[in-house]
Amino acid sequence: MAFMDKDFLLTTNSAKAIYEEIGSLNILDPHNHCDVKALAEDRGFQDLWEAEAATDHYVWELMRKCGVAEEFVTGKNTSNYEKWKALAGVFELFAGNPTYEWIHLDLRTRLGIDLEINAENADAIWEQSKAKLQTKEFSPQSLIIAMNVEAMCSTDDPADTLDYHKTLRGESSRIQGRVRPTFRPDNAMNIEKPTWNAYVDRLGKRWSRNLDTLDDFLDVLAQAHAAMGELGAVASDHGVVTPFAQQLDKAVAAELFKKARDGQKLTPAEIADFKGFFLNEMAELDSKTNWVFQLHYGCVRDVRKSLFDSLGADVGGDISDHSIEVVKPLLPLLNRFDNRLKVVLYNMHPAQNATLAMLTRAFGANVCLGPAWWLNDSYIGIKTQLELGASIDLFSNMTGMVSDSRKILSYGSRFDVYRRTLAGVLGDQADRGQMSLKTAKMLAKRLSYDRPREFFGF
Repeated sequence: MAFMDKDFLLTTNSAKAIYEEIGSLNILDPHNHCDVKALAEDRGFQDLWEAEAATDHYVWELMRKCGVAEEFVTGKNTSNYEKWKALAGVFELFAGNPTYEWIHLDLRTRLGIDLEINAENADAIWEQSKAKLQTKEFSPQSLIIAMNVEAMCSTDDPADTLDYHKTLRGESSRIQGRVRPTFRPDNAMNIEKPTWNAYVDRLGKRWSRNLDTLDDFLDVLAQAHAAMGELGAVASDHGVVTPFAQQLDKAVAAELFKKARDGQKLTPAEIADFKGFFLNEMAELDSKTNWVFQLHYGCVRDVRKSLFDSLGADVGGDISDHSIEVVKPLLPLLNRFDNRLKVVLYNMHPAQNATLAMLTRAFGANVCLGPAWWLNDSYIGIKTQLELGASIDLFSNMTGMVSDSRKILSYGSRFDVYRRTLAGVLGDQADRGQMSLKTAKMLAKRLSYDRPREFFGF
């Protein structure tokens, strides 16, 4: 098989036949980190670095691992061309990592550039890509149309004005109805953060309310939730380390809220109690609107102190911890909302795939194992999650794929790797006689399109 050819990841005739059925289906993306402002403005990319690496901490981490100086990764006094040359100079060392495959796929499928990324080809790729990226054909909205993105859910804070979402639903937008907000209230939940009080002030200012009581706080969050619903939102999203979801009397939560607003420090137990109360309140909002409650757990952030001190958050340095408890903290919420809340669980560590699959099996069709997330988002991670998840729960109960991406250019590649991996997993089972090829094709289409469309209500 040639490098990144049309049969990339497809090693059997059954896999190829299945992929033929799903490869060109429209994309439904329930979770990403797209720049809604850039989409609304529809401004083109000035060059390949901006399109592929300027916001991608996956790329930054690997460049650092290959010994590239920070000035050529995030430096403000280094040109995009110099950064691209540094990236291309070490790119061959990325082989085996999914970033190596994604970016090559981007070049081949979107930009029509078949050159391997290396030092020798760096200038040719730079010039060819730059000539295309600066045209209207490769603006963000044009890419969304070209990649057949039918629906995509951004990540939005309750304090956001949502003005750019409104623009995207207006007459000037070429992608009306495709971009939906997602209610992501982590900043409101993280009561232990030194920035929490300032954030609550900002949230109150956004909605013209003084947030002095828990009731005021919850009312404003419900107002933000409803405002996103008016703009097409179908889901909330919550990022936690441990998924505390224990039940707490509202009067106790109100005391904790007041204590934090008064600048007093909460104990670890009080923080966990407040977060558990908060998640249950947000789940109640979702239950009443039939939204999907998405829970991403297990990420331990900013473990590399020198990196955080010099550059801040979201620059690389986040890891998972397989020892994080999930069952005991999460059961109170799952039982409280049994049969009245749609839930998707995303784990960052593959060691917990089996536990989550057992949990989703126990709670029926409304509780689902999400796709392989973050550093599991690779051929190996996706394959492992599909095989183990289906052997315990069901292929048919999974919710498809999410891009989880900050890069518009990469959406198609992320979904293509998923669909090719899915075709291979189902093709192997058909070849082993575990299911018919007809059933394998049905499941492939279900996971690639029908299931997310039905479950999220696109």
